Amino acid sequence: MNAIEIQSLTKVYDTGVEALKGIDLKIPQGSFFGLLGPNGAGKTTTIGILTGLVNKTSGTAKILNHDIISNYKNARRCIGLSPQEINLDVFFTIKKILEFQAGYFGVPSNVAIKKVDEVLKKLGIYDKKDNTARHLSGGMKRRVQIAKALVHDPPILILDEPTAGVDIELRYMLWDYLTDLNKEGKTILLTTHYIEEAERLCNEIAIINDGQIIKQGDTKSIIKEVSLNTIEIELKDPSDISFSNGLDYTLNGNILKIQSKEVNKDIVKIIEEVEQRTKIENINIINSSLEDAFIKLTN
Repeated sequence: MNAIEIQSLTKVYDTGVEALKGIDLKIPQGSFFGLLGPNGAGKTTTIGILTGLVNKTSGTAKILNHDIISNYKNARRCIGLSPQEINLDVFFTIKKILEFQAGYFGVPSNVAIKKVDEVLKKLGIYDKKDNTARHLSGGMKRRVQIAKALVHDPPILILDEPTAGVDIELRYMLWDYLTDLNKEGKTILLTTHYIEEAERLCNEIAIINDGQIIKQGDTKSIIKEVSLNTIEIELKDPSDISFSNGLDYTLNGNILKIQSKEVNKDIVKIIEEVEQRTKIENINIINSSLEDAFIKLTN
């Protein structure tokens, strides 16, 4: 059973904007899944439909086999959402905000109190439990957002830009914490504009552009399929370079650049052919990244 299953999902707003154009998406249980795309691609609309914040136009969506319309109560109980926008009540303490949040999902008060303390300690803000949101920094508010999503212990966590505007130290702390949650079995759906974040955390990704899924699969496989690694060779004496195996290359001054999908396979042959003509001063291999693939796919 998939954690999230979407079929032929469309959304047309009253303005006539077609935000989703019949997307299909399957997110396996226990996966750390990245939904990537440029601004306006349809990421937040998709999340809004899954969580009941946006009405779909057509198609179906299920959360752990619960239809989001006909069985919406069970579907929403399975999800913890940390939205892109900060939405904390400024009049209550952090502890009370989280206890109320747990209560919305039917968590008994005595259980909620223990769970709130546990989540706050894991996120490093237990000492701020008696503060109100207005006295917290932006990074701490972001942590409270994630705590709200976790306090009823849902099997699925949806994070919409969870590290937007936070410093590097906090970003790395959140990465470690989210990785641990995923290892414990929680399914995580992440949207982010930090492509490095998705590459580091997500074992599977889908790229959405203009309301359509244009690529989905294992993160490393997509990088390998779409992008090329670059081999840079510094030559002592640039000369008439050519390759019998037909590899594409460019020569800029004494720097030879060759693109390759299989660096480990090609590098030996390349070195042998180059050394027949000149001496090699240095070799640098630039591995392709998810950012390269993302840019190429979204043009």
